[in-house]
Parts: sequence; structure tokens; C-alpha cells
Amino acid sequence: MLTHWFQGTCPSSSAQLPLSSLGGADGQGQMKHFVQDDGLNVFRLPTSWQYLVNSNNAASAGNDLDATNAGKYDQLVRACLATGAYCMLDLHNFARFNGGIVGQGGPTDAQFAGLWGQLAAKYADEPNIVFELMNEPHDLDVGAWAQTCQHAVTAIRAAGAASQLILLPGTNFDSAATLVASGSADALLAVTNPDGSTTNLLLDVHKYLDVDNSGTHAACVTDNVGNFTVVADYLRAHGRQGFVSETGASSQASCVTDFCAQNAFINANADVFVGYVGWAAGGFDSSYVLSLTPSKQGGNGGGQYVDNALMTECVLGPYRNSSETVPSGPPPPPPPYSTTGTGTGIVVTTGTTESASTTATASETATTSDTTTEIAHSGYTITKTGEGGSTRTGVTHKATATATGTTLLLGTGSPSATTTGPLTIQTVNAARAVRVMKEALIGVVVVAALL
Repeated sequence: MLTHWFQGTCPSSSAQLPLSSLGGADGQGQMKHFVQDDGLNVFRLPTSWQYLVNSNNAASAGNDLDATNAGKYDQLVRACLATGAYCMLDLHNFARFNGGIVGQGGPTDAQFAGLWGQLAAKYADEPNIVFELMNEPHDLDVGAWAQTCQHAVTAIRAAGAASQLILLPGTNFDSAATLVASGSADALLAVTNPDGSTTNLLLDVHKYLDVDNSGTHAACVTDNVGNFTVVADYLRAHGRQGFVSETGASSQASCVTDFCAQNAFINANADVFVGYVGWAAGGFDSSYVLSLTPSKQGGNGGGQYVDNALMTECVLGPYRNSSETVPSGPPPPPPPYSTTGTGTGIVVTTGTTESASTTATASETATTSDTTTEIAHSGYTITKTGEGGSTRTGVTHKATATATGTTLLLGTGSPSATTTGPLTIQTVNAARAVRVMKEALIGVVVVAALL
């Protein structure tokens, strides 16, 4: 990433969108390959504020979307949506516009919310859109930044995008190493939907493996498991989830070992990490140090995309080698989620087109006579029928509940659960629970070339 981008200086003329129809890389073909051949199901699509409004003047930050540039970006988004994958709108401005911090002397909260409101209105009817409010904020007041994010969330929901995922980024480049210690996580927990819920509001997390977490060095020095453990523990303690929307490494031997270990850990903690996205493909060629761009074998406009070893071993490998079988093709939109069970057996139903059954083999306890009840499920196997089919083993879910008669209230924002016999649990919580039972979201960043 070029240094000037860290200050949100992203000239509108400096990007070549990764679409062959616009003279760029074949991002559309790459995404089709990643979905159809690899089973990936999410793509991150970076753009800049300047590009969307077609102005490099900070005074124009509150302008309407430029029809030409926003239209070109929309072509990339539509190419992504056509694959059936989730498509992440990434405003890649580092919480700045030409050096001015959003809501802290730069563009106002109202201008930021206005931009996201326009984008949300454009994609309100697309359930597979993910709104990533900002790439890697840094060197700012995190309390004020959380309020800025609140304005954007409110605008997105008011524009009709009522249920899509929204990613909330913290300071210090959104690093997993400091997300909790910096106070970012605590501040962002206070961001809510207009109804006061936190449904589909996820903490955004980034992490590289090189010496300064910049993703600019070929050598890796950590597998980040310690950092992600802290984040995972925090998310569980607060009943929330996160999304690792940017991580990457080079193809050096040390990186292959560490990157694979990191992603295996993320996969093993799918109850709190919805998924991860590798940096990067699209406009990057094979000479880029962190390239995940597939090569095309065969000439004359045809041929087949072939993944590099890093993609095969460390992005796809942990996903395929985890306890959940990778489905064929893209995932359906998230359905409602519910669980019911008595004693040590649980039956899970996800919507009307998929079903699942579970058998508990380890522990499941509840004491409904007390004022607080801890419910733990572990070591059970889920076999799901429906699109693709999948099996997951060893899932662990833990919640603290309050018993009122025969009703268990499963945490903030969750519906009630009724007990009959030893234990019956029923929840409907698409935001916090559905991802545990469905395929993780695994994908790559499809990046524009920098001119």
C-alpha cells in the first residue's frame, strides 16, 4: 500500500478498476474462478471516497456519488453479486480525506453518513452486500470515531439496508494486536442499530504477519494466534462476532507456516470469527509480495485459472481441512436461525430450505431454578442437508441466561427460550448465531491497480 494512502490521499484518477471491460485485470473472471473452483464466498472490493465523488477537493466530500465513477464501481459490485458471493464495499480511506480525519476536523460525520446512505440506498435490496465502513483508521480519538460509525450505521439502516452486515473498524489500522487494548472494541460495542440492537454489526479486524504489521515485508515473524486469542475471548465474553477482512503474507516458507496456522485458528473459532479475507488478488500480478492472484494457463483469451501455492495451502487449506466441509458454489443469504433441544440432544433448523441435526456427546447443562443459568454445548456433530451439505464437529457455544419461571433469556438482544423437561432451548438470532451453523465466509480482496 502506498504511504500517501494512509492519509486518505487517494486521487480519483489513480485507480484502474479490475474489470477487463474497463481496461483492467479480469476481476470478474477471477471471482468466478474463486467461487466455482474453490468454493470461496466473499470478496472485498476497495474503493476511495475521492473516486466515488470524483473529486480530490475535501470541500466536495459531501457531494453526491458521481454517476460515472460510481457506475464503474457498480459494475465491479454487480460482477461480484452475479457469482452469488457476499460483496464487501470497502471505503479505503484510513478514516481520512486528504489528511483530514473524518469527524475530527476533516469531513463531518454528516458527510460520512451521507456517503454511506447513498451507497446503502443503491444496494438496499441486495442481501449479500457487506458494508465495511472504513479501511484501517489510525491516530484518532476512538470514542469520537465510534460516534462517527454510529452516524454511518444509522444512515445505512435508514436508507433501507435493514439487515446487511456492517463492519465496525477500530483505530491503529484495525489491528488484532491492539483492538482490545486500544479501547476500540469497547467503544465500538456501543454502536447500535436504530432499534437499539446490534444485529449484524461485526467488529472489523485486520492483521499481517510481518515485523511491523504493515504487510510490506516478505518475511513473517508471527502466526498471530496470541493476538487472535485475545480478540476471540473478548468477543465471546461480550456475545459478539468479528470479521477478519484483511490479512496476508508472502510465499516464503516462514509465511506459509505462520499464515496457515493463523487461518486454521480463525477457522477453529468460527463461533466468533465470521470469516477471513486474504489480501490480495485483482489488479496485483504475481510479482506483488502478497499476491493471491491466480495465473491463467492457456492462451487465445481462453484457459483456466490456477491458484498459487499460498492460496491453496493457507487460504483454502485451513477452510477445507477444518471440521466443516466446503460447499460447492456460493452460499445462500443467511436464513433465520433457531435451536431447540431437550437433555443432551439438540435439533437445529435454519430456514425452510435447509435442515440440520445434532447429537451432543460432551456436555450440556442448565439449572433453571437459579437466577442465572450457564448453558454449554460442546463436542457435538452437525450434519446439514440442503445446498452443498456440510458437517462440522466440535463446535462450542456458551451463553449466560437468566431464568424466569420456565423462560431463559439468552443474552442482550436475543429472544426468549422456554424450558421443558431437563432442558429445551430455542433462539432466533440471525446476527450472532447463524454463522456458527453455516459456512464460514472465506474470500480474497479484489483490488484495483494503482496508476
